[in-house]
Amino acid sequence: MANELEQLVLKKAQSWLDGHYDEATKKQVKYLMDNDMKELVESFYKDLEFGTGGLRGIMGVGSNRMNVYTVGAATQGLSNYLKKNFAGERVRVAVAHDSRNNSRMFAERVADIFASNGFQVFLFDALRPTPELSFAIRELKCHSGVVVTASHNPKEYNGYKAYWTDGAQVTEPHDKNIIAEVAKITDVDMIETGKNPENITILDEKFDEIYLNKVHELSLSPESVKKHHDMKIVYSPMHGAGVRLVPASLKKFGFTNVIMVKEQAVIDGDFPTVESPNPEERKTMAMAIDLAAKEGADLVLATDPDSDRIGVALRNKKGEYVLLNGNQTLVLLLSYQLTRWAERGELDGNQYVVKTIVTSQMANAVAEHFKVKCYDCLTGFKYIAKIIRENEGKAKYIGGGEESFGYLAGDYVRDKDAVSACSLAAEAAAWAMDTMGLTLYEWLQELYVKYGFYREGLVSVVRKGKEGAELIQKMMVDFRANPPKAILGSEVVKINDFQTLETLDVKTGAKTAIEQDRSNVLQWFTADGTAVSVRPSGTEPKIKFYFGVKAPLASVADFDKTLAELDAKIEGIKKDLKLE
Repeated sequence: MANELEQLVLKKAQSWLDGHYDEATKKQVKYLMDNDMKELVESFYKDLEFGTGGLRGIMGVGSNRMNVYTVGAATQGLSNYLKKNFAGERVRVAVAHDSRNNSRMFAERVADIFASNGFQVFLFDALRPTPELSFAIRELKCHSGVVVTASHNPKEYNGYKAYWTDGAQVTEPHDKNIIAEVAKITDVDMIETGKNPENITILDEKFDEIYLNKVHELSLSPESVKKHHDMKIVYSPMHGAGVRLVPASLKKFGFTNVIMVKEQAVIDGDFPTVESPNPEERKTMAMAIDLAAKEGADLVLATDPDSDRIGVALRNKKGEYVLLNGNQTLVLLLSYQLTRWAERGELDGNQYVVKTIVTSQMANAVAEHFKVKCYDCLTGFKYIAKIIRENEGKAKYIGGGEESFGYLAGDYVRDKDAVSACSLAAEAAAWAMDTMGLTLYEWLQELYVKYGFYREGLVSVVRKGKEGAELIQKMMVDFRANPPKAILGSEVVKINDFQTLETLDVKTGAKTAIEQDRSNVLQWFTADGTAVSVRPSGTEPKIKFYFGVKAPLASVADFDKTLAELDAKIEGIKKDLKLE
């Protein structure tokens, strides 16, 4: 079997040697053919596919790598699909990119191919946050758009997210249909390039102002900001696209004391100061937290390279900086928005919020308190965008997000937006101090007393390459065949299977339908309220296990003790499921 795969790979690689590819690419392919069969197989054994986040892969030669040819084939396939979908219309598209190596080159190639296909193209003049690309599609009435980014992945990666007319990432049936069109691009000569440069319009800082003005409309507490405008905020753009617009947005909201992490304000696709530019990790946030400690800052903010994910660290009573997880950030921002909407008399029963199925159940409790509908959807911001789209003209979206550090307030963007999330986090801190004399961290503790102490955990099991992908699929098959009967001594009472779209009541055996998109996700719920979700990643060779536990919190004085108990419970669940 291995030999058969190698023969197929060699044949595919040979087609690159024989085709109209540049000499440097051919030289590298030839080198791999002669010297590194393992890498050749990884580079050619399949074509890069659209997953939950679009196209994403390691940069290099080959059909399974990010390069101008795979980006070109994806763009030509997308172009062909757009022509079919919008026959008779002049197709309009927007293109943006982040700070990664080759991102500008890929973005210019994308713009060139779109222009060569006769489209009207809006290309940003330099790196921009992903949410601004989503905004541009809506603002400029585009049919589609592309942002070149691999989000928070390590520096070897790059990626390509395709968007639809509403400014959201493509969903079914468009994603599958685009893949089918891309698969038809079997020869590099089928890709249109080098024509109609006059079709490209460059977007500059004037467009940024339109976007920032829209972000500023989200402001709910300008009076509180006035009183606490000089609150110390440390911000890191992680060498990426938030470098200009996050400070500009904070300034527009009225904050006058924003301290940038200078070393991380350098735009660099090698991300020299971090192992991985992911604000979920404390070591990635260390430089910002150290600066905050030195400056005595009230709030630490960070954004990932394409500025759609937000990292937040808050100072506790002991003066230590606590890095919030994505669930805590979401609960704080959601609670702030709903509290202020209620205080301003703007809740009339026709508003809603959205979260993903693996995000804290605390968000549901907060929404219920304010009598606001909370939708649960699949992981991936495109599913949140889909709910917003389905409710357009019927109900008003306030905010929502996912545990993986993504939040969106307002519906003028249809992807997670760390520019607006940073501004709202700062405003919430000013408001909490102004109205309650509490820091944001103290307010979070009060919310736990009010709603219950919800605590979450996550384990990512990584299995690299082709073998890894197969192993992950086998794990899911085994879990379906033999789900756990109990987790940490508490019996499993309910199982959600998003592949069969059925909920199983374990005691009665009764099955009910789940109204949701189909996805390879399993959830187990126990008698004591514990929830475990299992989900293979759509963009990386990993399988994720999400844990949710809960306990009442009588008072803030019990916080540390209850936190330790809940964390111990999560560790126990990991051991019970043999993940540790």
